[in-house]
Amino acid sequence: MTITVSVLLAAAALSGAFAVYAGVRLYTLIEGDFGFATAPQAQLDAAFSRYETAGRIQGYAYVPCAVMFIVWFFQMRRSTGPLAPDQFRNGPGWAIGAWFIPIANLWMPYRIALDMWGAASPLPADGVPSRSPIWPVNVWWALFVSQTLLGRYAAQQFNKANTLGEVRDAVMRYMVSDALEIAAAGAAVYFVVRLTDMQQRKAAAW
Repeated sequence: MTITVSVLLAAAALSGAFAVYAGVRLYTLIEGDFGFATAPQAQLDAAFSRYETAGRIQGYAYVPCAVMFIVWFFQMRRSTGPLAPDQFRNGPGWAIGAWFIPIANLWMPYRIALDMWGAASPLPADGVPSRSPIWPVNVWWALFVSQTLLGRYAAQQFNKANTLGEVRDAVMRYMVSDALEIAAAGAAVYFVVRLTDMQQRKAAAW
């Protein structure tokens, strides 16, 4: 499952890269030599069509990626639970439910990820507790939350835009959000692979 999740995350990153490309083309056309008030309608229509297509591709890539990631997240919670029963604040079911609670889903999955990371950390050596650095969890979650919040804001601004100038500004925010999505996908791959490896090593040494 680790490979499947990693491949789907890579696909999501590629869809984000295409969205950035489409956004750059649209932004450049609006901001370019023609000026955003006089850009040729045919070119604008083509750029908008490309941008909408990029958005649909992102959706097609995101849904299976999100589903498989949550499935992996739940299975990893079940696998790491026996390694450190006292490490976890909530039961395994929260590894799924935490993602669907408004506002709380910006924090709860992160806490579960930290608990899993701690449970999968290597066994103490010579009586000295060992805990793997948590920066992979922090980087992944910071990028994910930043992308999520900025993406929501950009979507609101894009949907309310009445002028090409407003569209231009919304597209710029979308491009930043898409760039964060690419980075978050890369960080998520590292988190998935690293945590899976840690869990397997500790389980083998248990």
